Amino acid sequence: MKALNDLPAWIRWPLYALAGIMLLTLVQTFFSDTERLTQVSTSREMLRWAVPIFLAGLGGLFSERAGVVNIGLEGMLILGMWFGAWGSINYGPWIGLLIGVLGGALGGLLHAVATVTFNVDHIISGVAINILAPAITRYLSDELWASPTTSPSTETPDKIDLLFLGGGNIGEWESPDLLLSIAEREWWFISDVSQLLRGLVTNVHWVSIMALALVPVTTWLIWRTRFGLRLRIAGENPGAGATQGIDIIRYKYLGVIISGGLAGLGGAFISTELSGLFQGGNSAGRGFIGLAALIFGNWRPGGVLVGALLFGYVFGLDLKDLDGTASHALLLVNTVILAGVGAWALTKRRTTDAILAGLLGVGAFVWWISAETVPDWWSNILPYVLVLLVLVFFSQRLRMPAALGQPFRKGET
Repeated sequence: MKALNDLPAWIRWPLYALAGIMLLTLVQTFFSDTERLTQVSTSREMLRWAVPIFLAGLGGLFSERAGVVNIGLEGMLILGMWFGAWGSINYGPWIGLLIGVLGGALGGLLHAVATVTFNVDHIISGVAINILAPAITRYLSDELWASPTTSPSTETPDKIDLLFLGGGNIGEWESPDLLLSIAEREWWFISDVSQLLRGLVTNVHWVSIMALALVPVTTWLIWRTRFGLRLRIAGENPGAGATQGIDIIRYKYLGVIISGGLAGLGGAFISTELSGLFQGGNSAGRGFIGLAALIFGNWRPGGVLVGALLFGYVFGLDLKDLDGTASHALLLVNTVILAGVGAWALTKRRTTDAILAGLLGVGAFVWWISAETVPDWWSNILPYVLVLLVLVFFSQRLRMPAALGQPFRKGET
């Protein structure tokens, strides 16, 4: 295990993903009557649901790395939904996405003014934005569209299939579809990997591709550039940074405004791609889930993406799981994972955690044995259960920025 942890993240995370797919394949092959755990449609819906969650979480990363708690991600995402829909209806889908970014950034600017300039409590400011955003969008919708909750249909940017992997084309030339050819051979495990990957590269939105590209870009920006270093200083030790001549206020503002812009892009994605219109309540708490993904991912871009994909997988699976069999099979997956967590806790001599994981695992197994399906509410709360389990079992491995949420006044050291 230590040798695995010593590997670079770009090698380690794919190995974790392959191990997860292997578990899904084993459960699907030997213990359930469903094939939806590894279907193309499941991973495609997973990505569509994960993108706004990831963008909101990534926005939270910029804000909180600068030392500002951003509970207002949900409100900024809602602003992005409305402005993205308005821009798409009036100027086309790409301009709509840009206007959605600006709408979310406006919410970020408001949060920055309150928390950085006037030192308002970060939680209070974020909650105020979450209350204010739905009220503003409801008023604007009623004024412009004569409906307080619904807009006209928006335009959606074209989707693509990636060349060679997903059978994309250039003009009349069609490229080979490598992943489909592997999936059709029905090789055990390998075809399941191919199907899940194919859902990520076929009929995919350009924003989804850009969101995935933001993982290495953000990693480089935060940890390899002067801007990133100064942003992190603003969240770790702003007093020391100020003595070195760094304009801490400026970097806090930049972090929170970028945060709002990314959340706004996630909201615009919802109104142009997921639902095709602005509708009150369509955010479905994705801003809050993005904040949970940020904590799950330990304030790192790759971890935020993993958290968003896990949450998106559960939602995507539930969307296609009309008879509940796939969600039922997921109970057995939960059992195995909890057993592994319990064994890991024993190796760390954390007896209480091991006992708790064992009890939860037994409960999941008993539920799996005694029922043939699971109720809808279980799939809805499972992402939040995942967050609670991470906080319970792995809180010692989480490290938030040292000065997160602390007020800073210019001239302080």
